[in-house]
Order: sequence, then C-alpha cells, then structure tokens
Amino acid sequence: MKLAGWIQTYTGKKFWPLDPRPEDVDIEDIAHALAMQCRFGGHCLRFYSNAEHSILVSKHCGDDALAGLLHDGSEAYLLDMLSPIKQFMPDYKAAEKRCQAAVYAAFGLPDITPPSVKLADRRVLRSERLQVMRDTGDPWVVDAEQPIDEQIVGWQPLHARGLFLSRFAELTKGPA
Repeated sequence: MKLAGWIQTYTGKKFWPLDPRPEDVDIEDIAHALAMQCRFGGHCLRFYSNAEHSILVSKHCGDDALAGLLHDGSEAYLLDMLSPIKQFMPDYKAAEKRCQAAVYAAFGLPDITPPSVKLADRRVLRSERLQVMRDTGDPWVVDAEQPIDEQIVGWQPLHARGLFLSRFAELTKGPA
C-alpha cells in the first residue's frame, strides 16, 4: 500500500512522489514534464526547459551520459525547486533523493549521481548564467567552472520533449 497521495502523470499513470517505485517511472512522463518546466523558476531571459538542460548535461559527462540525461528526473514528479529555498527544506531534499533513486533504478543505474554528471551540471549551469540570465555583476558559485562550448537554444516544449526522447533512445540503443 502506498503511503502518500499520488499524482496523475502525462501518460495517465499514478505516481506516488513521496513513495516512489522504479516500476512507476516512465521516460515519456519524465521527458514531457521536464520539457514543460522552465529553469530558474522562469526567471531567465527566455523559455529554457529542464529537458534541454538535461540533454546538455548528458552530452558533457562522458560515459555517464544516461545518468546525465536523467539526473533531474525527480523534478518530473516533484518539480524543480530553487536551490536557495531547497537548502532550508530537508524533507523535500529527502523526498527528492528517494525519487531520484527510483528514477535511476528504473533504468538500471546506481542510485548516486556520478561525479562526472555533477561536474557537467555545474559547467552547464555556468553556461546558463552567461547565456540565459541577466548579468547583475553578482558572483555565482559556479563562476569558477569552465562553461560548455555550446549554444543554449531555448527549445519549445514539444521540441525539447522529442529531443530528450531521441537522446534517451540513442543512449539506450532502443525506442523511447
């Protein structure tokens, strides 16, 4: 029996975000939800989805590309919370960790995000700061990181969803 309430996903499935199970994870739900979510709580210069962010991370973390693509998969079910708020919400962080572990397990990955993915995530964040955020002159933690050598486009949601699923198929050598 599930312990908490469920959400209805894009594909019409039930998902229990506070009691996640790998068998309830669906790549279509992840792709769609991340494509519909704007990074930085929408405070960027143009629409830029979590799906596009995830694709960029996956392209810059070497052999851990699938983990890179899925590293924010929990946000499909819990939403993307801004870091300055998240740090004061230990219950949310614990739920995010459980949900992310379920996402990784659903695709046969270890439940811990690899260091290469964390580095690629910071490098992409540095590029995001330079390309899709206003320059206020205030330093960010990631300013010491080398940005990726790639242009952030700001794909529309349906395009981002399709490219996310294509990247997943490429990395898993099968259909999404």
